[in-house]
Amino acid sequence: MVSTPPPNLIPFGADANCTLDLCPLEWSILRYQPSIAANTVFITLFGVSMVLHTIQGFHYKAWTYASCMAAGCILEIVGYVGRLILHHNPFSFEAFLMQIICITVAPVFLCSAIYILLSQMIYWSDRSISRFDPRVFYLIFIPADIISLVLQATGGALSAVGTEEDEVQTGVDISLAGLSIQVIALTTFVCLFADYLIAYFRKHGQEVTRRMKVFLFFLFLAVIFVLIRCAYRIVELKDGYHGVEFRNEAKFIALASSIMSAAIFLLNVAHPGRVFGVAQMTGKDARSFEMRGMPKTQTQGKSENNDDAATLV
Repeated sequence: MVSTPPPNLIPFGADANCTLDLCPLEWSILRYQPSIAANTVFITLFGVSMVLHTIQGFHYKAWTYASCMAAGCILEIVGYVGRLILHHNPFSFEAFLMQIICITVAPVFLCSAIYILLSQMIYWSDRSISRFDPRVFYLIFIPADIISLVLQATGGALSAVGTEEDEVQTGVDISLAGLSIQVIALTTFVCLFADYLIAYFRKHGQEVTRRMKVFLFFLFLAVIFVLIRCAYRIVELKDGYHGVEFRNEAKFIALASSIMSAAIFLLNVAHPGRVFGVAQMTGKDARSFEMRGMPKTQTQGKSENNDDAATLV
């Protein structure tokens, strides 16, 4: 049974003054000291992936994609630095803010990169077999991503600065709303992505190169990993910061840290530049993976596809 802190010791919040010398670990919000070894490994992994994404971005001139991926990696790194600080002082309010906000919102940037990527890929490959206009990714999924980002960041901040239990729970509920929007958007995206891949392979299966197959498989697997991580985050936060799931480090490492680091490295391997080459990545038409507008007509997209088909072989 956890004892109640005396009035002169504050274990959580902006005015927290507890340290391990003054307060027992059970008074901390996590009730455990995050692993130094595990968090150091994940900081290293996200750092390496960020460097690779940056190098790939410069090499293939895929600025939007690289920026989104680098932003996601940076947020993950900041979040895990916060967890390292929490190991030494589990009562550090600033470190808790770093980890709860940054680790929660980082996947939003990965999702944005993936949405943009698939939209442009459909325009480049064969938009005639898609059940939806590729602009759906710009008009629906990107705004949903932005709303999710705002809600998660706002909820994380409010829950952390709340002085009363009701205020903290309100922040958690806002974060859960943002995560729910993200999971709904990702689930819809996975269904549309799978539907397009099935149609694409039925029509072009014999023409698809091995490199393209690897690219599509890793891309789809990365999306599934991000979806698993976001779904776990909902389970983790459903009972607030005092729930059993929130204080389970083993599950956090397995279903958040490991899953996200794997997803980011899959997107290194499945970098669009490896498949489409520098020429298409730097094109000044809609086939570029920058958000530079869409083709004016279906005919234009088809003719460009025929002209550049050799670059995929």
